[in-house]
Amino acid sequence: MSSRIYLNVGREKSLLRRHPWVFSKAVNKIKGKPMLGETVDIFDSKGKWLAKGAYSPDSQIRVRVWSFDEHQQIDRDFFLQKLSNAQARRDWFIAQGKLTGYRLIAGESDGLPGITIDKYDNFIVCQLLSAGADFHRFTLVDCLKELYPGCHIYERSDVDVRKKEGLEPTTGWLTEPLDSTECVIEEHGIKIHVDVANGHKTGFYLDQRDSRVVAGKYGKGKTVLNCFSYTSTFSLHCAANDAEKVINVDVSQAALDMGKRNLALNNLSDKQVEFIKEDVFKLLRRYREEKQSFDMIILDPPKFVESKAQLTGACRGYKDINMLAMQLLKPGGTLLTFSCSGLMDASLFQKVVADAALDAKRNVYFVERLQQAADHPIASNYPEGYYLKGLVCQVE
Repeated sequence: MSSRIYLNVGREKSLLRRHPWVFSKAVNKIKGKPMLGETVDIFDSKGKWLAKGAYSPDSQIRVRVWSFDEHQQIDRDFFLQKLSNAQARRDWFIAQGKLTGYRLIAGESDGLPGITIDKYDNFIVCQLLSAGADFHRFTLVDCLKELYPGCHIYERSDVDVRKKEGLEPTTGWLTEPLDSTECVIEEHGIKIHVDVANGHKTGFYLDQRDSRVVAGKYGKGKTVLNCFSYTSTFSLHCAANDAEKVINVDVSQAALDMGKRNLALNNLSDKQVEFIKEDVFKLLRRYREEKQSFDMIILDPPKFVESKAQLTGACRGYKDINMLAMQLLKPGGTLLTFSCSGLMDASLFQKVVADAALDAKRNVYFVERLQQAADHPIASNYPEGYYLKGLVCQVE
């Protein structure tokens, strides 16, 4: 018999809406001695069964729900079915975009809290960020081996959030080690180098796939400044669509070098593409002093917000950088601006960009909204799954 979690009066409401988290303050008492990551049954204050999930004694999220079906066993068949269902939901757009890189599991949005799994060609990368995910790691690996025979599985659980779950960050091979951790993926006709061991996140930013295509559409014949360019994949689409010139800016020389390799991989001319190693904020200010201007600017900065306490400061950062970009755009220019901070909702992000327009003394029109690609779904019971916001702005 599994251990039991009983909630305080009235704290079952979120579970009745099938939200997958139980916070520590919602817990009244625990019957049994559940281990870290072990499956527990959750009951309301009157003893009515609600759900079953993974127990995490050190986390503010005390339980992450696996299932709202009382008869569901959290075993190998459970994980095999979740993985198979997630793949089936993605098959249509994988075929449509001829994708060889995609997110297979997007955590809570795919019914597997704390689990991220990305597939890059013949590599599978797992990020196990919760106690329950870690508890079932070998079952997950076994299921992946069955569903994707011959794939090489690598772990990138090198994220500080694991410490909140009482876990240490960890990386390494989950199948037989290979000499190389690099591969090439393809999306919408563009080839991209990915290093699953050393790249950001699980190796690459799959969530911006659709926005890269949009950037190519707007970049045709334009001079483009690609800020926080990472491995320059926005630029690949612009260059492939005959942008007049593209400048990539990033603080990481390794990322810029990978961008150069990506350019060569796609047989694109390096005459129209430039790579600059510099801090974006400093460079934009210098360009403003030099009175440089561009037809199009892409702003895809790293996450500015890790907690609610940082939100005000993050708003200032987003406002400042968008103002600088607007001041550098030619009349009628295009700004593609993004926030990947989940704590900054879409309406607040739009307000920040609107405030930046006032400070820049430019008229700005929002002509298109962008968000994370379809392999990063937003489950109806988990609105927190919506984190990547983008705006295409016309600046006069």
